[in-house]
Amino acid sequence: MYQRRLVPMNSDFKNFFDATWFNTGMPYPYFFCLAYVGDGYRGWQIQSDVKTVQGELWSSLRKIWMGAPMPQGAGRTDTGVHANAQGVIVWMHKQWESHRLLAAVNAHLPDDIRVVAVQPAPSGFFPRHHATAKRYVYKLDEGAYANPFLDNRRWHLFGARPIDKDEVLRAGSFLVGTHDFSCFRCAECSANTAVRTIFDFRLVTRGRETDLIFEGDKFLMHQVRIMVGTLVGVGRGKIISDRLPEIISSKDRSQAGVTAPPEGLYLDKVWYSAEWGIGDPYTIRER
Repeated sequence: MYQRRLVPMNSDFKNFFDATWFNTGMPYPYFFCLAYVGDGYRGWQIQSDVKTVQGELWSSLRKIWMGAPMPQGAGRTDTGVHANAQGVIVWMHKQWESHRLLAAVNAHLPDDIRVVAVQPAPSGFFPRHHATAKRYVYKLDEGAYANPFLDNRRWHLFGARPIDKDEVLRAGSFLVGTHDFSCFRCAECSANTAVRTIFDFRLVTRGRETDLIFEGDKFLMHQVRIMVGTLVGVGRGKIISDRLPEIISSKDRSQAGVTAPPEGLYLDKVWYSAEWGIGDPYTIRER
């Protein structure tokens, strides 16, 4: 029998819960893997006056159980950013078969948001706190014209010649490791420290399409987009690849490249501590 125990109330999400939580007993936690197209939303985090992914998911849950507490994600995505695997913890007032809960929630969601997997979650599991690694993929498209079928799905780079992929890969190799990434954080970033670890960086190219893949423990606000803008600058010959260590050491945002637009960015995968039994643990890829 699945045991119900109170999920610890910490400062990150204590104020988000309805009073109904305390009036209806201790809800059952479930882990959702959520996919969404981000261009119709002002990011993940709920806001009072605009449409967000978290707000749409909460609305869907409340149509099933009016007292459903606000769902909590593994991380925030900005306006226009997409996700293949946003991890979300939700609480329901009764036990559900996973496939039935998936179908019930999706029936109330807009077509550009989908729950793709559901499983019961251990008591005390919280995606944001227990994530050990994340993969972000930034998608580029190159050529003399923009593919209309990729509108708002990739950043199109106009030009007669493609970017120099070898130089991009060389520059990206300097990002791997633990660094103070202050040069790649936006002014609005409120993180207490800019020290982050990039476990892996790689390129995948298929014709005119290129994916830049970053895996790390966690990321600063706009970090991936600024790193991509810098690497595109390298690929276009505007920044020398060997300057990346100097740029990182400077801790100066003005030394890095432009902030790439949001439409090419995808939260592709999140890994969690092994003891929670949510997916496989992260393994650093052999280089």
